[in-house]
Amino acid sequence: MATPQLREVIDQWLKWDQCEKTLTEIKALEQADDWKKLGELLNTRLAFGTAGLRGKMRAGFNGMNDLVIAQTAQGLSTYMAEQFNENERKNRGIVFGYDGRHNSKRFAEISANVFVRAGFKVYLYRCLVATPLVPYTIRHFNCLGGVMVTASHNPKDDNGYKVYWSNGAQIITPHDKNIQKAIMANLEPWVDTWNTSNLYDSELLIDPKEAIKAYVDKVRETVPPTFIETNSQSNLRLVYSAMHGVGYPFVRDTFEAVKLQPVLAVEEQKEADPEFPTVVFPNPEEGKSALELSIKKAESTGCSIILANDPDADRLALATKNPTTGKWKVYSGNEIGALLGWWAIHLYKHTHPEGDLSNCYLLASTVSSKILRAFAEKEGLHFIETLTGFKWMGNESDKLMNNGKTVLFAFEEAIGFMFSTNVLDKDGVSAACHLASMACYLEANGNISFDEKLQAIYKEYGFHYNNSSYYFCYEPPVINKIFERLRNFAGAPKTYPCSIIEGKYKIKYIRDLTNGVDTAQHDGKAILPVSASSHMITFTFENGLVITLRTSGTEPKIKYYAEMCAQPGQEDFDGLINTTNEMVTAIVQEFLQPNENNLTAKSD
Repeated sequence: MATPQLREVIDQWLKWDQCEKTLTEIKALEQADDWKKLGELLNTRLAFGTAGLRGKMRAGFNGMNDLVIAQTAQGLSTYMAEQFNENERKNRGIVFGYDGRHNSKRFAEISANVFVRAGFKVYLYRCLVATPLVPYTIRHFNCLGGVMVTASHNPKDDNGYKVYWSNGAQIITPHDKNIQKAIMANLEPWVDTWNTSNLYDSELLIDPKEAIKAYVDKVRETVPPTFIETNSQSNLRLVYSAMHGVGYPFVRDTFEAVKLQPVLAVEEQKEADPEFPTVVFPNPEEGKSALELSIKKAESTGCSIILANDPDADRLALATKNPTTGKWKVYSGNEIGALLGWWAIHLYKHTHPEGDLSNCYLLASTVSSKILRAFAEKEGLHFIETLTGFKWMGNESDKLMNNGKTVLFAFEEAIGFMFSTNVLDKDGVSAACHLASMACYLEANGNISFDEKLQAIYKEYGFHYNNSSYYFCYEPPVINKIFERLRNFAGAPKTYPCSIIEGKYKIKYIRDLTNGVDTAQHDGKAILPVSASSHMITFTFENGLVITLRTSGTEPKIKYYAEMCAQPGQEDFDGLINTTNEMVTAIVQEFLQPNENNLTAKSD
């Protein structure tokens, strides 16, 4: 028998849900007396957070479906109605975009319907769009906010609801908590929430398609005319994969705008396909396993450079072929960040020959490479480190711009890149355009490969080598025990390890963003936001190695991100790599103690 609480939520679902498919799912489980499954689907609900919503498309309050989307849209519109007056709601409005996943268009239409009936002007794209188009459109039309319906590079059964505020950046606290409260206060579907039949007849509904051309024009403006001329004279062709997503038409149009040769698209992955038939994980971060068809296309066409977007085109992967060995190298996000960061500075210097970079800023998340800091120190500009996630970099960039500062570039190691401030979020389309333009420039100026340029960057600014991975830990108490041991290392609170390998490598600074300790600051207090609900400790060693240990917010993992940040002139790259690997092995054994704690290593 169902418990009284479960009976209540089953009845709520049967009363409120208007989708035949999900309604049938719940009815079938009820008839089968599958109370365990019903409890799993109905007793908890997808929590709305700073990333909005993301989860499996299935029935129940714990899934992505019509009812949960309707409830979310009702809560979001209620909260926005509290924040903005009627005139702003009718004149500035909100933008909705969607990708090619199952149900994405339907979820966007339900949401648009809720907002139209609540008196908002609504910009609803009629075509599939890349995620960066939504934050761009918010700023282009001065909207109050926006939503992109996408699960990015998640498996095909997932979908998501990514929310942006009026500054064009992803929402951060307190908006997320306040929206969640408003959702919980508006769970029952409003009158006509489900009635989308005459949505497209509404005077308040507009197709923002003109913003697509404006976006392409803005990307073109970030490539100076001299470099567009170089592009036009190059015969360089690149292989491109849209990974069964939405990126191809946007990459095609931006390449044309800056006079690049058309991409050689991987035909099997060029069009949006919600089944993702040729890849197990539609995520170019997976490396060669996700790029098999791209490599095949490159080999057959004689191309040596591959670019690949994830399905919503906010991330970008790069791979190149070594002409000597014939082997393919898939670049890490940190390596692409180094290349694009250098390129951003190079373009700025070209358009500002006076060479004053003192008003310019570079940003990266705290677990990403510190190569931008090395650029800043040598070139006389500023570097800001943020918490992980583009929501922090986007909002920080907005603050800097409001204070008259110039943000050149921001990135995170998970192949996310923000080139210029046209989009205050990661943008795999503009990043593709700039990597291709950089390739043409390097070819025209010495026939230099990306790998050769990367080595030159390391020689000039200091070698930066990364060693990152993770361990699975399925028991939260064990995770807590591991981190609490590090915080009480000498038997008292806030006493941490001071070295590894019996004193061979000494620790210089410790930053603990769980309790606010940062020994690099004069007052010993962290500058970055502190969160007691997650673990994150960074150790900086005297020899330049920086390693961050942190828990994942979505998976049962302890992640580590290590980087050797060498000084310019330290050119024994192999020695630095060996030292890094030796130190990481010791840190894992001494700090995480995987054997004692039954941790499971990442499988290769």
